[in-house]
Formats: sequence, C-alpha cells, structure tokens
Amino acid sequence: MIQNSLSLGIRLPLQASNAGLFVSRGQGTHPDRIIPTFELIYVKEGRLSMEEAGQAFEVAEGETLLLWPGRRHRGLKPYAAELSFYWVHFGLRELPQEELALTVPQHASVGRPDHLTLLFRRLIDDQETRGIEPLSASLTVLLMLHEVAGSSHARANSSASAALLAGRADSIIRSRFHEPLTASSLASELNCHPDYLGRVFRQTYERTLTEAIHRRRLQQARVLLLESVDAVETVAHRCGFEEVGYFRRLFKRQEGISPQAFRNIYARLHVNTG
Repeated sequence: MIQNSLSLGIRLPLQASNAGLFVSRGQGTHPDRIIPTFELIYVKEGRLSMEEAGQAFEVAEGETLLLWPGRRHRGLKPYAAELSFYWVHFGLRELPQEELALTVPQHASVGRPDHLTLLFRRLIDDQETRGIEPLSASLTVLLMLHEVAGSSHARANSSASAALLAGRADSIIRSRFHEPLTASSLASELNCHPDYLGRVFRQTYERTLTEAIHRRRLQQARVLLLESVDAVETVAHRCGFEEVGYFRRLFKRQEGISPQAFRNIYARLHVNTG
C-alpha cells in the first residue's frame, strides 16, 4: 500500500500554556507573585519596571524579559498610560542536554521586532479562534525564543552594533539631509525596525532622528541665508523642507528670529568681517 501522508514524531523542549496582549489604562501595578511557568514578556510600547528575585529590570520598547518559574516577581512602578506588552507562559520538558541548543538572555533588545510581534499575534489569534493547540502553540513559542536568542542585538552584545547602526543613520542625515528623509525611510534603508533605530540613535546622540534631521537642515539653512541671495522659500526647499511655513516656525524656534531677520542682521556682519 502506498503511503501518502508523512507522519513525524516530534519532541519539543517546551509546552505553551497561554498568551495575551496587555494594554495599560494608566492604573495598577504588575502583581507580586510566584508562578510555576516561564513567562516571556515583550514590550510593544512604553517601559515596564519589574523585579525578579531582588533584581530590578527596566524593560524598554522593543525589549524582552524572561521571568523564571518559582521566582518571585513584581512590578516596581505603576503601569504608565502608554504601556503595552505581549506575554506568554510556557513550561519546559526534560530532554537530553545535547538537544538543548538555545541560550536565551533574560533581558534583551530585539533586532527584528516585527518578526517577534508577528509570532505573538499569530499565537494570540490561534488561541482566540481555536484554543491552545499544543504542537502549534509550542512551535510558535519556540520560534519566539529562537528570535530572542538569535538576535544580533542581545543586550549583552548590543552596544557596539547599536552605535554602528546609529552612526550609519547619522552619516546619511549629514550627507543627504536635503532629501525627503524620515525615520521610516532611514530604517528601511538600514534594514531595521523604525522603533529600534530611533531608540539606539537617541541613546547614542541624545536626540531623536527627527531632531537630527531638523538640526542638519537648519545648519545648512543658516549657511545659505548668509552666503547666497536665494529667497527664503528657495533656501527652505534646498535644505529639504517641503513646507516653507514649517521651516519658518522651526527656524524661529531655534534662532529666536525669522529667517529673513537672521539674514538682515547677520549677512551684513558676515560681509563686514569676511
């Protein structure tokens, strides 16, 4: 008899129990408890302050935290209004040591947040429509852990790679500020998630991507206002601003005077002292 179905014996090292998405209303604190399973938390937005077995963690947007069974954990601060995070509980099965090939850091920055988000959404959707199916749910959680373990941006090794990524973004901003740059377009060019790029750029340069783009454009605008006879509208467009009114507002906020007033005052000084 010809066999047309493939049968597989699969031994997975874990078993998923349940998962969800927590969205804060700005009230309450994570419960003080001890649970019998692992819990993987992935912060989608905001910041979560936690403590496990006396060790404090500040889990930022795009980061994961793995809580261990049998260890007391609790929230250190009330939930912020903008906080949301995915969570999943799972247990481990006993397998031969040589079959355990993953090393998952307890606190990590995720290099591919969109991939991890997709896995959480799939698990929650399956749970709501079909209930927890042991094989499918456990495979999904295993992929989540693989994503965290395999990330090139694990917290312990992230500083150098994050600084390099931020430097590449800064180089693009400095040389191509006149182009229609946005955080999303920069992230797409650098093959990373916009939230992650924004976070590492802010950590490296202490300003947001948008602030860096504006700062470079305004820097060039000051040069053109002093060294060219171009109209203010032309200067704005040459520096990458699509809307002249927006350029005028940013310039006045930065310099305290309008672009034309800046030119009237400082162009004469520039000519006289050149």
